[in-house]
Amino acid sequence: MTDVDREVEFLAPGEAVDLTNCEREPIHIPGSIQPRGVLIAVSDPDWIVQQVSENLADLTGVGWREALGRPLPEVIGIRAAEAVIRSASAFGDLRERNPVEITLDVGGAAVPVDALLHRTQLDPGATDSRSGADPAGALPVTALVVELEPAHGPRPFSFPNTYQAVRGTIGELNRAGTLQELYDITARAVRELTGFDRVMVYRYDADHNGEVVAEAKAPHLNSFLGLHYPASDIPAQARALYEKNWIRLISDVDYAPVPLQPVDHPLSGRPLDLTYSSLRSVSPIHVEYLKNMGVHASMSISLLRDDELWGLIACHHYSGPHAPPYATRAAAEFLGSTMSLRLIDRAQEEEFQRALRVRSTLAWLTAATMDEERPLSETVLGTPSLLDLQAADGVAVNLQGARGCAGAALPPGLADAVAGWAAAQGDDVVATDALASVAPGLGSATGPVCGVLVLPLPEGQYVLWFRGEAVRHIDWGGDPHNKAIAEREGDEVRLSPRKSFERWRETVRGRSEPWTPQEIGEAAELRTHLLEALYARSRSIVRAAETLQRSLLSDPPEPDHLEVAVRYVPATREAQVGGDWYDVFPQPDGSTMLVIGDVVGHDTEAAATMAQLRGLLRGIAYDSAAGPAAVLSRLDAAVEGLGLGAMATVLVGRLEQTPAERAGGVTRLRWATAGHLPPLVVAPDGAQQLLVPDRPGLLLGVDPARPRSEQVTVLARGSTLLLYTDGLVERRDQVFDDGVTLLGEALAELRHLPVTAICDRLIARLLPGGAEDDVALVAVRLRPQHR
Repeated sequence: MTDVDREVEFLAPGEAVDLTNCEREPIHIPGSIQPRGVLIAVSDPDWIVQQVSENLADLTGVGWREALGRPLPEVIGIRAAEAVIRSASAFGDLRERNPVEITLDVGGAAVPVDALLHRTQLDPGATDSRSGADPAGALPVTALVVELEPAHGPRPFSFPNTYQAVRGTIGELNRAGTLQELYDITARAVRELTGFDRVMVYRYDADHNGEVVAEAKAPHLNSFLGLHYPASDIPAQARALYEKNWIRLISDVDYAPVPLQPVDHPLSGRPLDLTYSSLRSVSPIHVEYLKNMGVHASMSISLLRDDELWGLIACHHYSGPHAPPYATRAAAEFLGSTMSLRLIDRAQEEEFQRALRVRSTLAWLTAATMDEERPLSETVLGTPSLLDLQAADGVAVNLQGARGCAGAALPPGLADAVAGWAAAQGDDVVATDALASVAPGLGSATGPVCGVLVLPLPEGQYVLWFRGEAVRHIDWGGDPHNKAIAEREGDEVRLSPRKSFERWRETVRGRSEPWTPQEIGEAAELRTHLLEALYARSRSIVRAAETLQRSLLSDPPEPDHLEVAVRYVPATREAQVGGDWYDVFPQPDGSTMLVIGDVVGHDTEAAATMAQLRGLLRGIAYDSAAGPAAVLSRLDAAVEGLGLGAMATVLVGRLEQTPAERAGGVTRLRWATAGHLPPLVVAPDGAQQLLVPDRPGLLLGVDPARPRSEQVTVLARGSTLLLYTDGLVERRDQVFDDGVTLLGEALAELRHLPVTAICDRLIARLLPGGAEDDVALVAVRLRPQHR
């Protein structure tokens, strides 16, 4: 079963397709191809023909009935088959070596052909008739799919020289100064390369509605630039295919689909999966959609970001069929991929600069909130203020019994009413761009406010940003609310795609500019710092401490190959936020970051510094290719550059695996230390290892220019890794070495327990009378077997 199978519930056999059910059409197994080429599925690796398209004779001279069950050389010729088999037998992704240029001998005539190869996995539950083996536990069975396209006319360039064909355009893309220039250059270059009448760059929004953001077209065509198209125009299963097969050509919308024979593959008993096929027949609803637009041929190129579809290069031809050769299509696909990479680079650069500005503001606000001589509401509304952190029309606060606002004013009582509604939602951060819709109980009291971002805080306190209405005019390619027309077919009436694609303007009211995920994340981080400030100022120490513990030192993520536990134990002196902290967070590449640190000092200043360091380190390390040593160096530079005056010990680790290491149960710990205590590892057999660095790192805040070193330790499956602060091993009556010895012995003895139990037992055994100093712990177990 493919990924598409799992995502979509399909139509019942024989159920007619129309707009009411097209999102359930199994478009990856149509059972037919477009007739511009032929398809042959052969067994892998003995090259016996098992399934073919009915038009096989048109290109090879061999009828499809004759071909079934015969070796591939007998169907396409010995030399052509040798070239195909040689390419299919090499290592790596077959599609990276397409096309295989072959020549077929058809009736004495030499026909140049592009052979496009890919493997498709058959149903793993199918019985292998060649071996008669029980399929249970058997290795997956694959078929080699060979698609043959006639190479009509001279080839403008061979596939290996694709880069040369687009070299000038790549240079233009690299020099582009804006996103719009990237879009325009790509649309123009793809049209010049492929010869389509119209080429559009089509970008999705968060709801998968599309917008034409660039266009290159023949002079006589009307413009689609700026038009929007509803998400229903490209159903979910079609978008899923676009994420796997990055280019799709329909050379003639009037084509008659060519069935595959036999209908079901003989080994799987199911239709052949054509997800990666170049010739795959397309949905009749989509063909009808194109005809209603007056399109005779089309091509789509996927634009991806982090393996997710963010847009398409959509090519339309109106004057008749149009079939660019494979090498031309590959060059166009290469341009699309290049534009995607440049777009990602630019977006990341802009986001990085914005994040630095926000983080500087957040660091200043965090430090300022720890000044207990100044009211908290006055602090956050000063300079810089909360409006420097979030773009909004205004902000209202209720902190420690004092209310205040900045920017635009709200109607009396509205801030309290909205904050009460937000608190009832039970979330740390509540955001909406359509307040009247999601909170109808507030009625007309919302007035001009359409968007709010609220931080509910203990005892009815809050921070509330608000935005007014942002009236938007959206030009659609046809009315998105009347996207279907009724067609009578005999006694039946079905829904088919709309015929009108005239510009239709919609005015959207009652909404503000939406809050971005980045803005919501930054607000959540501010909430943590505000809780710290409230805790330090609060007379209800125990209640504030519990709130802080839940907010700042939250439960860690737990990847399927790791068992993770964390603990924070405050000192037995008067409860207050200390300078110890831990952090565990996943990276987009699948690795896991581990952090433990201890700020010099034990007062509210140490707590403020700890919060700043934790936030800065997260911002620097997340989604960064930099190793732990580079993260510490950048953190040191930030501490100096922002004038934080912080001194702390910090250890940063990164648990990472290659796919081969993951299969072999091996994990690498890449780590660097800024004067922190060495981690402790206990192997499954009880052997202890204290990870002492080759050279001790300086404390954070001592000398940012001093280079930092990085260590790599290989951890076996079943090992337990412990990071800790000095409060666990140092006391007035016990030196560090003795404490570490006791810790290692205890960890070895307790290694068979779950890591949560290990943490609790270690604290009970090493701190029987309570902690003299704050203690932070991170325990990680490499699971003996993956779940």
